[in-house]
Amino acid sequence: MVQLSEFLPVEAIRLDVSAPDWQGAMRAAGDLLVANGVSTDAYTQEMLRTVEENGPYIVVAPGFAFAHARPSPAVRRTGMSWVRLAGPVPFHHESNDPVGLVVALAATDATAHTEAMGALARLLADPETVQALDRATSPESVRQILMKAEGQEQSAPSGGGRGAAGAQKILTVCGNGVGTSLFLKSTLDNVLDRWKWSRHVTTEATDTISAKGKASEAVAILTSREIARTLGDLGVPVRVVEDFTSAREVDAILRDLYDI
Repeated sequence: MVQLSEFLPVEAIRLDVSAPDWQGAMRAAGDLLVANGVSTDAYTQEMLRTVEENGPYIVVAPGFAFAHARPSPAVRRTGMSWVRLAGPVPFHHESNDPVGLVVALAATDATAHTEAMGALARLLADPETVQALDRATSPESVRQILMKAEGQEQSAPSGGGRGAAGAQKILTVCGNGVGTSLFLKSTLDNVLDRWKWSRHVTTEATDTISAKGKASEAVAILTSREIARTLGDLGVPVRVVEDFTSAREVDAILRDLYDI
């Protein structure tokens, strides 16, 4: 199992970074990826272009943006950067602005970082961990908090098996299929585990293009408001999630979908 801390060395963490706008905040995160040999400047431009083309769907929770683009030759190895801003900036998201934390991901493929992204989503859904990260005074302390929380998570009991024969499928969708959709899938999986439905409902994170082909296999799609507009009518319910780390919001959406 690849841990979150393996993708996020202390050198890739910066605190109290000044940025004039969302582009500056994302460039700061991209510059850290470049400085640590994870990607090139071209990848930073690809991350910016993703938001310009698809809107601020990367703002997956209040105050938090998860910057990323598709795997490309501009990515040298899978890695992340962490930028806590000196002052929050608007990304023009309808409900989650302003943003004070930008985490950037560069991935060589769509699978190697899956477990680490799930771990990050669960950690940022924990209010105590978020408060500790907000109070952290150095990159070293941020990494220590993440490693401690990650260790506690691994020692907790895991959910049951997933995906029995005949199980229904729910898709989580983002622009690239490698970042924000994995955040949402992790939250959805946690809710299904709590309901003890994980053997009856499978989940899959995917991108907008693939989702159009896979929609016929699914009973529903969960995604951001911006991506929902891009998808249009696919013949299955498309539900908008504002906070990808909120189990309460996903729980309410599932209850509405299944009328319970």
